[in-house]
Amino acid sequence: MTTRALVAAAIAAAGVLLLPGCGDAGDPRPDLVFVSTRDGDYALYAMNADGGRQKRLSSEEADTSSTGAVFFQVEPALSPDGRRIAYASRRAGSFDIYVMDVDGTGVRRLTTTNADDRAPSFSPDGTLIVFARGEPGDLYVVDTDGSNLRRVTRDLAEETEPSWSPDGSRIAFVRRTPGTDVRELWLVLPDGTGLRRVTSLRAASYRPSWAPDGRRIAFTSNARDSRYEIYSIGVDGSGLRRVTRSDEDALDPAWSVDGSAIAFSRGGAIVVADLDGDEERLTDGENNDSSPAWNPRPPPADG
Repeated sequence: MTTRALVAAAIAAAGVLLLPGCGDAGDPRPDLVFVSTRDGDYALYAMNADGGRQKRLSSEEADTSSTGAVFFQVEPALSPDGRRIAYASRRAGSFDIYVMDVDGTGVRRLTTTNADDRAPSFSPDGTLIVFARGEPGDLYVVDTDGSNLRRVTRDLAEETEPSWSPDGSRIAFVRRTPGTDVRELWLVLPDGTGLRRVTSLRAASYRPSWAPDGRRIAFTSNARDSRYEIYSIGVDGSGLRRVTRSDEDALDPAWSVDGSAIAFSRGGAIVVADLDGDEERLTDGENNDSSPAWNPRPPPADG
């Protein structure tokens, strides 16, 4: 089965009908949200699973003369019901966490601090968001209305890029060994207890993304050579598998809704690979596209 067919099957498994002849007319469902600089600033775009109907989600554009404001919308994460997108933005100076509706309306700012708040991830029930704050970095949780902020980790090590497990029991994150460039994947319970290392690759590993069944985690790493490739590993640290092999860095993995494919960025394009490594490029690579995020529950095609 081709990668496109696998992705179509993933969307169908979520209860969504694919439109015949997906062209670029009309609005996306959307099946994927991603970051692009095609308009000059870093902003969020949506598209269908086959790459069709790409559209910017916000009508507002950043002032590209301001270095900070250029990072208008980055690091998207979709809510479990597919109706909201959490993201980080420097539109007000430092990075803060924002939430908006999936059509780009209803923007709300959740955090306000001089420290950088990055890499939001929704809890499976959609009521909480975990994110990384400050330097060297700790994990925090906040209610989706911006209230009830609490700290999850307290460590001298850099702890970043959290990703909530599908069952809500654990948070995967990246931890840098102090004094080194080594970054490994770790797990922690939402209350800050139960710290456990997943990888022991002595490499730089980033961007954990859970499989829908919660048994494996995809990530990018330079564990085998100087390039970054996409790997997956069991949550117990066993069964390391390499997904991509190429002459360019593969970054920002995101597992599809049925677990059959992984979207990622390479060379400025969004690419989808099945678990055997067969690939299909969804965007053309000329627009600096990155950070794909799957919609867990795409809306109906006629909705």
